[in-house]
Amino acid sequence: MRVSRRSEVDPFIVMDVMEAARRAEDAGRHIIHMEVGQPGTPAPAGARAALATAMETGSLGYTVALGLPELRARIARLYGDWYGVDLDPARVIVTSGSSAGFLLAFTALFDTGDRVGIGAPGYPSYRQILKALDLAPVMIETSPDNRYQPVPSDLPEGLAGLMVASPANPSGTMLGRDALAALIHAAHAQGTAFISDEIYHGIEYEHKAVTALQISDDVYVINSFSKYFSMTGWRIGWMVVPEDHVRRIERIAQNMFICPPHASQVAALAAMDCDDELKANLAVYAENRRLMLDGLPKAGFDRIAPPDGAFYVYADVSHMTDDSRAFAAAILDGAGVAVTPGLDFDPDRGAGTLRFSYARSTEDIREGLRRLADFMAARG
Repeated sequence: MRVSRRSEVDPFIVMDVMEAARRAEDAGRHIIHMEVGQPGTPAPAGARAALATAMETGSLGYTVALGLPELRARIARLYGDWYGVDLDPARVIVTSGSSAGFLLAFTALFDTGDRVGIGAPGYPSYRQILKALDLAPVMIETSPDNRYQPVPSDLPEGLAGLMVASPANPSGTMLGRDALAALIHAAHAQGTAFISDEIYHGIEYEHKAVTALQISDDVYVINSFSKYFSMTGWRIGWMVVPEDHVRRIERIAQNMFICPPHASQVAALAAMDCDDELKANLAVYAENRRLMLDGLPKAGFDRIAPPDGAFYVYADVSHMTDDSRAFAAAILDGAGVAVTPGLDFDPDRGAGTLRFSYARSTEDIREGLRRLADFMAARG
């Protein structure tokens, strides 16, 4: 049967690493997972309890395409609580995870062949989704000197859109208010649509992340319950768009998705009030970060940009290897630690980088660092 050119997307390498780790576990090995960007904790207890009640008392059928009104209102309140932003709930759109938010944003904003800038290193699915939509991802090579974040002088002309993530995956670095404002203003000056990926907001350590909505209403913001709210598999997220784009997004969402999962919306609404549990999770990430920033350099991984948020450390290992995929496989085989090759995040320079996730338990992080140190010492 015939196939489309648009379907010729690259594999998501971290998923291949996860499969290799699973096979090792099936063979009886104990693997420490530093590859996947997934909290080791379940959805908050209050979220699970709310869903259990809803399953006994309601049908959990279709909701309206934009999401449950009470969830949209609660998300809008979050912007007041976290950032001091007075957000109209009508601008909030609940989505089937941030991935649906990307699909909706790219479909609403861009036409076939449009060029969309994304920082390298960056989340690999950005460019693959763009390719699948017959759009042209433009990789913007960021500098370690700028902590792997784009700056206005990096931006090429002729971009229809610019996607920026802060905190970023894979680096965990953030843009301060002035730096984010400079990018937004540079994009607006060129007539470039600005999309802010904020799915790691809430997981910050020394400074609060800045939302693009503190700077402009003429932006798209995409967020998710996957990371801070520990709900990856529930596939629930949200986006905030300008007022005059809401109906446009609604029409696309009606046809693409009908609505976000009702069960996940119920759980997400309850999760937003589980502050004590969520803050306890954040304390674990903070301790894991401290251990990583101490233990990785001692193991030999000392070329890193310390993360401001999220739960990743991105390491330059170009002095050790020119094949990060083979190096990651050797670490999995020799140390029993799964890590992600940088090729996922930067096709040009990623052969010399690795991403380490510290989203799992502190016990796992301690053991993983011990194994990495032993592996590197034996490697010489």
